Amino acid sequence: MVDELEDSAQNPEERRRYNRSRLIVDVFFNGTDSTGVASTKDISIGGFYMNTQANLPEGSVLLVRIPFGDAQQVVANAEVVYSNAGHGVGLRFQSLSDENRVLIERGLGSG
Repeated sequence: MVDELEDSAQNPEERRRYNRSRLIVDVFFNGTDSTGVASTKDISIGGFYMNTQANLPEGSVLLVRIPFGDAQQVVANAEVVYSNAGHGVGLRFQSLSDENRVLIERGLGSG
């Protein structure tokens, strides 16, 4: 039981499955109640952190468009898994396509 409590107390950095890389680009997002443009802070093939003042509650699903140069962009659904109201949200990609995965890996220099 103590181990379970310690695991749940880990900060988000320690729970990540994928290494994130710093990438600051504009992200276009569209959800049921919010549409806008925000900026990324970091990104991986698992998800990313988005700086925004929009109120995006945990569990919300957004359609996101992230440009990766050469007129290419990742278009995917992402779920809000962490919300820091007024500052930003942590998002996890849902069913990232192989094409989008390759685009992110190339954009981050790991593919």
